[in-house]
Amino acid sequence: MRYVSTRGRAPVLDFDDVLLAGLASDGGLYVPESIPTIETMPDPSAGYAAVAAQVIRPFVGDGVVASRLDELCNASYSGFAHPDVAPLTEVGDDLFLLELHWGPTLSFKDYALQLVGRMFDAVLTDRSERVLVLGATSGDTGSAAIAGCEGRDAIDVVILYPDGRVSDVQRRQMTTVPAENVRAVAVSGTFDDCQDLVKAAFNDPELRSRFSLAAVNSINWARVMAQTAYYWWTAAKLGRPFSVAVPTGNFGNVLAASVAQRMGAPIERLIVGNNANHGLATLIATGRLPLEEVAPTLAPAMDIAVPSNLERYLFELFDRSPEATTEALEMFRSDRKLVTDEIAHHEMASVFAAGWVDDAHIEETMSDVYASSGLLIDPHTAVGWQVGVRLRRDDEVLVIVSTAHPAKFSDAVIRATGQVPTLPTRAAHVLDLPERISHIDPALGDLEVVLSEMVRSSHS
Repeated sequence: MRYVSTRGRAPVLDFDDVLLAGLASDGGLYVPESIPTIETMPDPSAGYAAVAAQVIRPFVGDGVVASRLDELCNASYSGFAHPDVAPLTEVGDDLFLLELHWGPTLSFKDYALQLVGRMFDAVLTDRSERVLVLGATSGDTGSAAIAGCEGRDAIDVVILYPDGRVSDVQRRQMTTVPAENVRAVAVSGTFDDCQDLVKAAFNDPELRSRFSLAAVNSINWARVMAQTAYYWWTAAKLGRPFSVAVPTGNFGNVLAASVAQRMGAPIERLIVGNNANHGLATLIATGRLPLEEVAPTLAPAMDIAVPSNLERYLFELFDRSPEATTEALEMFRSDRKLVTDEIAHHEMASVFAAGWVDDAHIEETMSDVYASSGLLIDPHTAVGWQVGVRLRRDDEVLVIVSTAHPAKFSDAVIRATGQVPTLPTRAAHVLDLPERISHIDPALGDLEVVLSEMVRSSHS
């Protein structure tokens, strides 16, 4: 398997090199030259790790990761707190909840990053190299990346998050980690400011080389690849066609569902749920994505105006034309809007349905779900639930993707339901630990100082 950049001007790489590269050298995102198909439905009785290995294997070629894939998958998912790893719970007639909060940081990001961290370590150890993983988070990616990379010999990790725009538990899961190879950085601004800083660092050849930068955000193809596994797991468990409702802000999770669908998974419809930052829903409905200010919401991990993984979908939408993809993205930045033509919009609308939910309706959904079923759900899951049920067709088997444990957002859960969600023992310790936080403005020079300090510390 070989990988090409969505901008068309970066070297074609194999999987192990794409894993370490993250962002392509031309500023684009790496995608496979072709999407493989899976002819034989995975056997869920073999366990989640075995299903994940089967789904991922066609993407990884024949390098170091391929030679150790079964071992890496088994190690990644052995510590999850549910025997099914990703349990599928029926919550109504042909209505299911895919629970993706059983990993160490209680979020769906663990399902990719526990594996990606081990993949990094395997390749770097084989090459006797060391990297500095640089990432931005709107809430859950950061803690999951840290959990996947902390204490690993060949990796340092620096995670940027928007100051004051993540929940208390989300922040503490990043800032209380004592490992010396970890640094959490609060940025004065939004998630998009954090993401822009990461991209600016990767697009600076001197910085990228000096610090040996690597990415674990969903700009790294390995993240998307690993997430396709739980959609195939769902297909194997259900044994019949289904649709998925996915709360998403950065487009990575629903893109993974789209990739699984193109691989042959029996997914009928992809339903996108947005919060009040509903650029994706607007794009799917109208063919236009306006670049607007980010509003803070009860679902902060989705408070995003520039969905990074949209570039990968645009590349496919524009018949894999790097020129058309680059032109659309440049227009987005310069004119503060992205516009698709009628043919492209029709194609997008035939693949995705979408809707959005404001904070009042997020709380209402959390309250209604608890009243009707006794289930506590987090605000992001509430977005997927509300939009999915609203757009559900008659006789449609619908799977709602539950992306985080409700205790990560206890204030919102308490307001909506009057119930206090219990933080699982595996995460509760963060409430009592001291925090270590660096604070910077959204300036590349400030980030460079933090990276220099990190490298000096790790080499001392």
